[in-house]
Parts: sequence; structure tokens; C-alpha cells
Amino acid sequence: MKYFIATILTKGKKEQFPIYAKDRKEASDSAKLKFSGIIIKVSEEKEPLDAQIKRFKTNFLLNIKKRKIHPDALIAAIRQLAVMTNAGISIHDSLSDIASATEDDNLKYVFSKLADEINSGFALSASMKNFRFELGSLTIAMVQLGEKTGNIDESLYSLADMLEEIRANVIKFKKAMAYPRNVMIAMAVAFTVLISFVVPKFKQIFEDLNTELPLPTVILLKLEYIVNNYGIYALGSGIIAYFIFKYMIDNNKQIRYGFHEVLLKTYLIKNIIMYATLSRFTLVFSKLIKAGIPIADALETSAGMIDNLPLKYKLMSVRATVEKGGALNKGLEDTGLFENMIIKMIYAGEESGALDTMAEKVADYFKMKFDAIIDGLSGAIEPIMLIIIGSLVLLLALGIFMPMWGLGSAATGG
Repeated sequence: MKYFIATILTKGKKEQFPIYAKDRKEASDSAKLKFSGIIIKVSEEKEPLDAQIKRFKTNFLLNIKKRKIHPDALIAAIRQLAVMTNAGISIHDSLSDIASATEDDNLKYVFSKLADEINSGFALSASMKNFRFELGSLTIAMVQLGEKTGNIDESLYSLADMLEEIRANVIKFKKAMAYPRNVMIAMAVAFTVLISFVVPKFKQIFEDLNTELPLPTVILLKLEYIVNNYGIYALGSGIIAYFIFKYMIDNNKQIRYGFHEVLLKTYLIKNIIMYATLSRFTLVFSKLIKAGIPIADALETSAGMIDNLPLKYKLMSVRATVEKGGALNKGLEDTGLFENMIIKMIYAGEESGALDTMAEKVADYFKMKFDAIIDGLSGAIEPIMLIIIGSLVLLLALGIFMPMWGLGSAATGG
């Protein structure tokens, strides 16, 4: 983000305000939304050191505190907004009523701000861009679609359906992960308790043996020493490292890109991310095409809402291919993300003029693939869980009992 100074004339006085934006146009648009008065000029400046420190502190705290609107509350609000606008109630009044009725504090704040900006003459989609984190790219894209076509209520209904489908996938993923997650947490807690309270009782016995201890026992005693002497520091360092890493990922595109690349090479995770992304991309693309949006614009919107950067850039390249006059199927083929069967389906849709129908079938296919991965997730994780749990139990058993066996052998003269 670049640093700009906006000079505003308000009540006969010139005032200057700092603005962070990608370019001068975005800075000017932001100044129009934020400040009342006449904008004299917007100029790019070198960011002062105190402003850099303040921005770092603000961004760091925001990354810790910020929360999206709860998905269920957002879906209900979008559907309610669709019903009210369809009934002829103004967007401003609809937003105000929803804000006053909701129990979600984030939703209340966002919708109240949107109502105020609409009352000042700004478009709903333009106002929503200031709340991209809270609302999501898909929400903004579908509202823009409604404003372009003049059917804002239909776009909101479609948006609610898509958000519900995405939410259902998230819930299904969480349910599939619940069992292995709980088992691993329970095992970690049990292992920590044993290391902290049980192993120390054997420590003195091992030291009294006055003999060379086997490797599992040495490892166990080292772990006991680390946990009991540095455990709290390790935990604190881990928490701090997590927030620093999260901040770096959120604010540094190169680090985020590298992290996303690693995820795409990680066992199990790569398939989940791949098919979740392609399912969402094809779902949104099919809805936009069906609504009559040009292919290039539909591709830009669909790819723009993808979180994984390597996949996002590959799918964005499809739009560049289409804009240069290339066929959609060729652009998709060049990404290397789609099977030959999918490419042929898209080609058939383009040739027959039924691209919207074929795109829906492709979206259904990727949804089926994603569902199959989620359904088989527990079974795929179980071998990993068994190896980890077995290793911990074996370490504990050998670490405690091997010296005892040695002591027993010495006592019997074996």
C-alpha cells in the first residue's frame, strides 16, 4: 500500500489527511467516501517514520482482533435484504432495519455504516469495498452484478444460495476433522501430563541405577526437563510466533504465496484446497455466466475471490487468454488444473452455445469430487493418527520399562 496525502477544503479551511491506497485513483475514491468537502488534490508522499510505526501497530492489533461476520448471520442478512428489496423497500431502510434487528455486533456495525454511506449518495458495492474482509469478495461481486443488471434482489438471492453452499462445505469439513482433531488433542494433553507428573517420579530411580540409560529413556528425560523448565516459555513463544507469522502472511504477498505453495504440496491438504477452490470457482463462474455476464468479467470475479495465490494467478491467466481472443477451453487447459474431460465439456458448451449449462455440470462435478474427499478424510487421516499415537505410547513404554528390565536382569544375575 502507498501513502497519500489528501488536501480537503472544508468550511473554508484546508485540511490534510493521510490515506493508504494501491494507487492515486483508489486514494481519491477513498477520500470521497471518508471525508466531506472539496478534494483539492491527492498526492503521493513518503510515509513518515512515526506513521510507519503506527501503521505496523494498528495492523498487528487488527490481525489479532478482527473477526468476520458470522457466516450464518451474514447469510440470513443477505436473504433478508433480498426479500426487502424485492418488496420495494429502499436499500438504505433495509440495511438500517437489519442492523437494528441483528444480534451480531460486527454485522450491526457494517450494515449501519453501509446505510450511512448510501444515504450520502454512494453505491452499495462501492461502500462494501471498505468492508471486504467482513463481507468477502463474493458478496461484493454479486452486488456489483445486481447493480449492473438492475436485478439486485435476484443477485442477492443467488448470493445467499452460494454462501449457503460454501457454508455447508465448511461445516462438512469441520465435522470430518472433529474426530481426529479431538483425538490428537486428548493424546497431546495426556502425553504432556505423563511427561510433567509421571516421568519425574521415575527420574530419581533412573539416576540411582548409575548405569547407561537406553535411548528412549534419555529422550523421555530430555522431554521432561524441557517441559517442566521451559514449557511455559515454549508455549508463550509459540503463541507469539503464530501471531507474527499470521501478520506476515496477511501483509506480505511473497510470504503468503510461498506458504500457499507449500500447502499445495502437503499430503491431504493439497487435494482439499485444490478441489475446494475449483468447486467454488466453477460454482461462481456458472452463476455469473447464467446471469448473462461476459466471460472475461465472470472469470475476473470468480478468480478474484480465491484465497490461494498460486491457484488464483493460474485462474486469472484464463481471463487474459479470453481477452486476447483465445477460447475459454484453451485458457483452462493452459492452467494445468483441469482434467481433459472438463476441457472437452467446456469446448462442447462453447461450440453449442450452451456454456452456462455445461459450466453448471462442471461445477456439480467438482462439488462431487470435493464431497468425496471430505467423506474419506477421516479414513485418510487414521493411519497418520495411529503412527503418531503408537510412537508416543511406544516411547513412553520403552522409556520407562527398559531400565526396569535392565534392573531386573541385574538383580537376578542375568
